Amino acid sequence: MTMRKFFRCAILVSCLAVSSVAFAEPIILETQGSFAVGGTTVTHDGEFSMEHFTAPEGQTAYGDHAYVFYQIPVNAKKFPMVFQHGAAQTKRTWETTPDGREGFQNLFLRKGFSVYLVDQPRRGEAGLSTVPPEADNPYAHNPMYANRTLFTLPRLGIYPNLFPNSQFPKDEESLNQFMRAWTVDTGALDFEVAADAMSKLIDKIGESILVTHSMGGTIGWRTPLRTEKVKAIVAYEPGGSPFLFPEDGMPEPVPTAYGAVAAMSIPAKDFEKLTKMPIIIYYGDNIASEPTTEVGPDQWRGELEMAKKFVKVINERGGDATLVHLPEIGIKGNTHFLMGDLNNAELVDLLAKWLAEKGLD
Repeated sequence: MTMRKFFRCAILVSCLAVSSVAFAEPIILETQGSFAVGGTTVTHDGEFSMEHFTAPEGQTAYGDHAYVFYQIPVNAKKFPMVFQHGAAQTKRTWETTPDGREGFQNLFLRKGFSVYLVDQPRRGEAGLSTVPPEADNPYAHNPMYANRTLFTLPRLGIYPNLFPNSQFPKDEESLNQFMRAWTVDTGALDFEVAADAMSKLIDKIGESILVTHSMGGTIGWRTPLRTEKVKAIVAYEPGGSPFLFPEDGMPEPVPTAYGAVAAMSIPAKDFEKLTKMPIIIYYGDNIASEPTTEVGPDQWRGELEMAKKFVKVINERGGDATLVHLPEIGIKGNTHFLMGDLNNAELVDLLAKWLAEKGLD
């Protein structure tokens, strides 16, 4: 038996061991692995001394790279899927759901897509940074006293009660798992650094479908400004970070109970790059239709309104952008974390259908 065949068999055996507990069919992988991409180095002044070999003098710090875990199934489809998480999250966003079901990682592997899960620079397994975190960043300090914040803002419900139609799992342990998925920033939050790393990843692996969530949305919008290899952008509830607009088409900020949702201006020539690939944006349920003091529903009212403006400008300039507000097509109860909701397999099927329509499957 060749080493290649041995490796494939070993992965199959591993998958069978897991699937015998929770899943009906094994996932057969060609290979898997991980690597760092992008990043910088900084050398400290002074002279290194063995007498003080842990001191910074004369030593170099590595940081500001992304960490990437990838899995490639046997007979993979042409275009891999690259997954970018949101604020205070890591690649765990796309893994197992809070109640132990398969996440987007496995569900798309089952559909034949290679998956690349990213920890953005200064977060999770890419925690090395060459700069310290900002003092006023609420997600850069331990302990993180934010369980009510992180219940309300992602629209699980109005603390401590879930929304009546919520697709979030109803058991206490799922909420415990959800709260333990949050993490801290280990350096300054810098979307340009994150987009630099993302573009280097896509240049490395080739033409890809970029999937983002929440604050990661702006990283998705910035990546095609740096590489021509983004075949499509899928954005799940982009927000908490600015949409990009052409300097000659800037919208007014949208006031919300959490703060104004504002856009970022870029040169029109750069904005044109966002019209070169299909874009689809999904938003879930329990988003306010009118201003309210309920922070979660109102914040996402503002983000949804800005997303509609973004899609309009993209299409006016010859692009191909679609916004799907799930309740309007009969899919009810989704939280901000759609990929972990009870109906996540339905959402995967919905996206897979769109990818097929765009010739990307």
